[in-house]
Order: sequence, then structure tokens, then C-alpha cells
Amino acid sequence: MEIERKFILKELPGDLDMYDYYHIEQGYISTEPVIRIRHKEDSVTGDRYILTVKSGGLMVHEEYEIDMEKDSYTRLIAKTEGNIISKTRYLIPLDDGLTMELDVFDGAFAGLVLAEIEFPDEKTARDYIPPEFVAEDVTEDGRFHNSRMSEMTDREILDLTIMTHQGE
Repeated sequence: MEIERKFILKELPGDLDMYDYYHIEQGYISTEPVIRIRHKEDSVTGDRYILTVKSGGLMVHEEYEIDMEKDSYTRLIAKTEGNIISKTRYLIPLDDGLTMELDVFDGAFAGLVLAEIEFPDEKTARDYIPPEFVAEDVTEDGRFHNSRMSEMTDREILDLTIMTHQGE
């Protein structure tokens, strides 16, 4: 079970390079159900290739991951449709023992920044009060889920990116 909330930020935390981070490239074989393939490039732990299956649900859903070989990933990424999602993920520890995963997108989504926080249970997730630098909770807005983003047109991508920068 994965329980997470998604946020748009007012501003980036200072000096992102002080946090652990890794690069992600992912594509979608299917968005209903969600079947995703991901290449996680980490300078500490090395490359990891992952096949993920997710159930429906925005804040709460089942998620299953299976490691795969690079050759399998390469063959499957060529078969995906839509946008390839590319981002750098920073792991930012929060005061309450949680970790914010801050995604700075590049490629088609360059300029988009989203944050996710995973929670141990639904009550903790629902009761959570985000830090001051969070502008808006977009957990229930399907446009901010990577599977939906993989299906967006260029215009929808532009609209999403502009929307996240309002008020800066």
C-alpha cells in the first residue's frame, strides 16, 4: 500500500545539492491500470530498472515493483506511448521523520516542480500540515500524477507548467 500526498511549492528549498538525489526516466505501458517502467540512475547505488504496477486511487493505492534488466527496459521504453517523464528527485528530510521527494522535471516538463510525501497510514496523511514553502495540495488533482502527465498534449503541459508558477 502506498499513501502519498502531492504538492506545488511556493519556492524551492535552498541549496538542493546538499540533499541526496537521483535521476529518473520513466514511461507508461498502460495508464489504466498503471503499468510503468522506470530507470533510476543513482550515483551511490547505481542504475536500477523497475517495472511497477499500481492500482487506481490518487492518495491511496497498491503498488508493486519488480526489478528488471537493462535490456528489457530498453525494449519496453521503445514501446511506450506518450511522453517520457524525466526528472531529478531530491530527498528532503522533514522535521517529523517524513521525507519530501522533490521532483524537478526536465525534458517536455522542464520548469515543473512537484513534491510528494509518503505516509505510514491514511490518518497521518490526512492530518499532515505541510511546511510553509508548500503552496497547494494537488493530491486529488489527477493532472499532477505522472501517468496522466504521460498522456498530455504540448498545450496541456504548458498550461500545467504555467499554473504551477502562478504567484511566484
